[in-house]
Amino acid sequence: MGCASSIHISDRVVYHSGKESEDSHSPQQTNTTQHQGNPTTLTEVQFGPMKLFKDPLQVLLVFAKEDSQSNGFCWACEKANFRCSMARTPESALECFLEKHHDLVIIDHRHSRHFDAEALCRSIRAVNSSENTVIVAVVKRPDREEASVMPLINAVGFIFFRYVENANMMACYNELLQLEHGEVRAQFKLRAGNAIFTALEQSQEAIEITSEDQVIQYVNPAYESIMGYQQGELIGKEIIEVPKSEKNKPDLLETINSCIRKGKEWQGIYYAKKKNGDSIQQNVKITPVIGQGGKIRHYVSINRPLNDNNKTDKSSERVQAESQTDIQSSKHKDRRKGSLDVRSTTSRGSDGSSQRRHSSMARIHSMTIEAPITKVINIINAAQESSPMPVAEALDRVLEILRTTELYSPQLGTKGSDPHTNDLVGGLMTDGLRRLSGNEYIFSTKQPHHLPSHLTTPLSLNDIPPRIAQTMENEDSWDFDIFNLEAATLKRPLTYLGLKIFSRFGVCEFLNCPEATLRSWLQVIEANYHSSNSYHNSTHAADVLHATAYFLCKERVKQSLDPIDEVAALIAATVHDVDHPGRTNSFLCNAGSELAILYNDTAVLESHHAALAFQITTRDDKCNIFKNIERNEYRTLRQAIIDMVLATEMTKHFEHVNKFVNSINKPLAALEENGGNNDEESVKSVLTSPENRILVKRMLIKCADISNPCRPQELCIEWAGRISEEYFAQTDEEKRQGLPVVMPVFDRNTCSIPKSQISFIDYFITDMFDAWDAFADLPNLMQHLDNNFKYWKGLDERKLHSLRPPPE
Repeated sequence: MGCASSIHISDRVVYHSGKESEDSHSPQQTNTTQHQGNPTTLTEVQFGPMKLFKDPLQVLLVFAKEDSQSNGFCWACEKANFRCSMARTPESALECFLEKHHDLVIIDHRHSRHFDAEALCRSIRAVNSSENTVIVAVVKRPDREEASVMPLINAVGFIFFRYVENANMMACYNELLQLEHGEVRAQFKLRAGNAIFTALEQSQEAIEITSEDQVIQYVNPAYESIMGYQQGELIGKEIIEVPKSEKNKPDLLETINSCIRKGKEWQGIYYAKKKNGDSIQQNVKITPVIGQGGKIRHYVSINRPLNDNNKTDKSSERVQAESQTDIQSSKHKDRRKGSLDVRSTTSRGSDGSSQRRHSSMARIHSMTIEAPITKVINIINAAQESSPMPVAEALDRVLEILRTTELYSPQLGTKGSDPHTNDLVGGLMTDGLRRLSGNEYIFSTKQPHHLPSHLTTPLSLNDIPPRIAQTMENEDSWDFDIFNLEAATLKRPLTYLGLKIFSRFGVCEFLNCPEATLRSWLQVIEANYHSSNSYHNSTHAADVLHATAYFLCKERVKQSLDPIDEVAALIAATVHDVDHPGRTNSFLCNAGSELAILYNDTAVLESHHAALAFQITTRDDKCNIFKNIERNEYRTLRQAIIDMVLATEMTKHFEHVNKFVNSINKPLAALEENGGNNDEESVKSVLTSPENRILVKRMLIKCADISNPCRPQELCIEWAGRISEEYFAQTDEEKRQGLPVVMPVFDRNTCSIPKSQISFIDYFITDMFDAWDAFADLPNLMQHLDNNFKYWKGLDERKLHSLRPPPE
């Protein structure tokens, strides 16, 4: 018997769904006859680790006339329980094949005068479903048989056999059995192989198949999508030619190869390098495929990315770093009053148990796009299924915590009895109660959102009066006295300090704007601060700008930020409280103010500051500092400014601090502990990643915004008096208008200013500046903070409510 010259693998999958009824084999025309074998069960075929089940063989006999040879094959089909059809003409044969899609076709090629066997072969091969059909030609015994067979081979092209005529029934039977267990079964496996490859193509796991020499033979679309390669870039390449990630341990590849070359499966965590150079952590399973003679023929690698858990390799380092961070955060514990650790919050117990899990969770598990918190919840749910009841109930309490919206805000717990802390949290970290009265709060005086006429001729930096210039001589020092500048400039410190600081940082050069435009911009921004506010006025803005500039000069900050970040930070500090009405967000929401309605009671003031700053800036070319920068650069700058201004909103205070600690402080502490050759590069990676640069900028402006407790004592006391007066005025107005009193302790007749400062430092300042100091190295600030805390503590212990002790 001959063999196929080549094998073709089809993308089409053919399944036989079951035994056909007797009616389906009834003759359709006089030239076609069906012979049904005895009823049989499905045939089991082993295909690697799979068991396939096959219908009885379908055989088509094409003989022009009945003779002993055709009868021999009919008898053999019946004995083998094959389903047999007999066709007398090429037309009936083709029609029958189109209906049945036979596994085996036997054509009589002994008598060319009856029909053209070559034409029939071509017709059958033209049908898509014939690609896995085996065709056998019955040929004569004469010596010229070779000449008669070759045209048929050329016509069939592949999967072709010849049978030298032999009418003996047992010879025909043996031939059919050999075909069934040989080529027909091989073709059946190829059809199943098509189904398997279809499954591989649809799989969401990255799959790679290599030869025994580790030459890549196949990768599926999921592999292309995850790794960024096209199939054509990989097929035929040796594994060693594909770039490897440096994050794997040096001996990992050797371990894997040693395992799989012994025919053993390997499974574990492996870093692969994507085409763009990024490393991706994957759960990898590599299985050797044993072929003929027990030899390894292929390796199949199934790779599942660990998604957002790609940083888990650093978890052990971060655990080691935590002790270091804890040491840093406890440096100033002596100034705390039961200070709350924002990194470990507690929660109420849960009455519910693991019974709370519903079948609807199955839909969540099947989601392909999940938020990180959803993945965490799914992992916990899966762990609960096999956990003892006490563990399952404990995990239920964990789930209750995770499903709250305030994951980063500490619950008051130990501080619940402190009214100052409660009122500060209520006033600064909530959007207020619903309005209780019908009165709407309208700003009593609206500042003009335009360039005032008395400032239309701005001063030049070189024309600053000597007294003001002298006041600003030490503006690069942390101990710079902003109140002296306020007095010297007649409450216009922002314009003068802005001119000097922006000049020092080369802002005009970066923005490609004339100094006159910058002067006009600073003046119009300052004009839109309310000088009537005791705290939120342009002096506060100038103070925050000064702190921002000071922080930008710290070495770690300079390593992290780009020039565009520095410019964004300076502009954000300048505008961060523009048009502040001297009232908190809670007040505005309770009063149903126009701004609260406009911004849906969410980050009302911060949204207004950012929006108004850009409205003022872009409305008039005379003060448009952005008009000469490229569009994409403007968009980047604008986004950074808005993000920093919104970061000053206190409702997300603990979220920003915790993210900074976990994403920056702890990794840096771990790197400092571990050292190593790649230490400098690793530090740079932490400092300059886009996500971390955003966290640095947010932390920088947050610290600048509420840095008053870290200022020299006299400045700290003055700021404490100013913020207290603004809160007193708000409480007075709430009582007048019949609104909910957001911070009852800030009643000018009963308030203890030292207690309020102690609570503010304890709850908001200590942890944040511990983290910022660990990053930026600010020992002078921390010393001031210590001194100021002790000052307020001393007044409180003497039961004093005032800013200063009474004169001796």
